[in-house]
Amino acid sequence: MAKLLGRLVILIEWWAVCLLAGLVVVVCLGVFFRYVLNSSLVWYDEFASYMLVWLTFYGAVVADYQGRHISFDLVVGKLAPPARKVVDVVAEFAVLGFQFVLCYYGWILTERMGDETAISLPWVRVNWINSVLPITGGLLLLISGTRLIGKLSGRTNRQRGDGAWSGSSSE
Repeated sequence: MAKLLGRLVILIEWWAVCLLAGLVVVVCLGVFFRYVLNSSLVWYDEFASYMLVWLTFYGAVVADYQGRHISFDLVVGKLAPPARKVVDVVAEFAVLGFQFVLCYYGWILTERMGDETAISLPWVRVNWINSVLPITGGLLLLISGTRLIGKLSGRTNRQRGDGAWSGSSSE
């Protein structure tokens, strides 16, 4: 299961790379049309915004899997091992709660937006845009659920990041 999850996250990471490359292309096109051709593209700003939202959410999945989200390692690291395990499990349950809310209400929002379309892109349905919420919520639930099972069973199943990001650019 962990190997399959790891492969899925690698695919998501490549999807995020493609989103970033696409975002760069769309923004450069918008700037080129506006300042070189003196003819603004009506759709580029809205489309770039949607791509940025998708990039943020899918990037969050990769960051969570790699253990790169912000945490209180300095404080938790000072605790005795039994207390650290309790704090880790409680924190993971809190994260699972948030991820459930993201998944559940993201699904409801996506469902309710049904036939709505984007303003400048009438062929793009808003429920397709909002689908990032339940998808990433579900993926984050899967990652945290796997991590929680590892913590409760005593296995340390750290993913590739092996700890929180220190903020150093050398990592």
